[in-house]
Amino acid sequence: MMTTSPSACIQIKEGTHVAKCVLMPGDPLRAKFIAETYLENPVLFNDVRNMFGYTGTYEGKEVSVMGSGMGVPSMVLYAHELFNFFDVESIIRVGSGGGLQDDVHVRDVVIAMTASTNSAHIGSYPLVGTPAPTADFEMLRAAVHAAEEMGVTADVGSVYTSDFFYHPDKTVNQKAKDMGLMAVEMETAGLYLEAMASKKRALSILTISDHIFNGEFLTPQEIRESFHEMMEIALKTAVRAAL
Repeated sequence: MMTTSPSACIQIKEGTHVAKCVLMPGDPLRAKFIAETYLENPVLFNDVRNMFGYTGTYEGKEVSVMGSGMGVPSMVLYAHELFNFFDVESIIRVGSGGGLQDDVHVRDVVIAMTASTNSAHIGSYPLVGTPAPTADFEMLRAAVHAAEEMGVTADVGSVYTSDFFYHPDKTVNQKAKDMGLMAVEMETAGLYLEAMASKKRALSILTISDHIFNGEFLTPQEIRESFHEMMEIALKTAVRAAL
């Protein structure tokens, strides 16, 4: 039996709930893996459209994890509903990205301070001008401190959120590299824009799964199961700054 919900995409199962902080990978199977690997006593709260969501504990604090799907529209849909319908206060994207800079390598951790984008969503927010999609500073600072404590070198800077996995302009990635953007991915700007509009908090932490220019890459299974440094940074950020 499902509880009453204003959402057609998230139906909270009876006796379950969503924590104040939600970690969001794109892949719902990665959400399942994260819950079963890192959380104590994870309980499934949503499986509508197989977009699995779980709530459990980490270091004694409640944390949820749920898939976002691919792309800005899917991320914005789920982030908006979590922020506005289910009392979520903060979302941490834990995802993959394609490296752009020569000193960014496969398996590196990137913490996105800002996200440039080609998404049409950016023109839909009520600002005379162009919004600057930006992370929550306290969460950003907590993530950097967590990485330092773990001895992990985490690159902090700007990423490029694209609506295209296969862009018709073959020079687009070189242009992003020339602007100093560290990685390309498909959700961060949407999450930051929705958090700003909803007056909530957000952070995006990425692991480089492939490099756009040198041909390095990880397999889908490796992407799903090998991002331990990113996950530990995100979970420590959740319990220290996001709840």
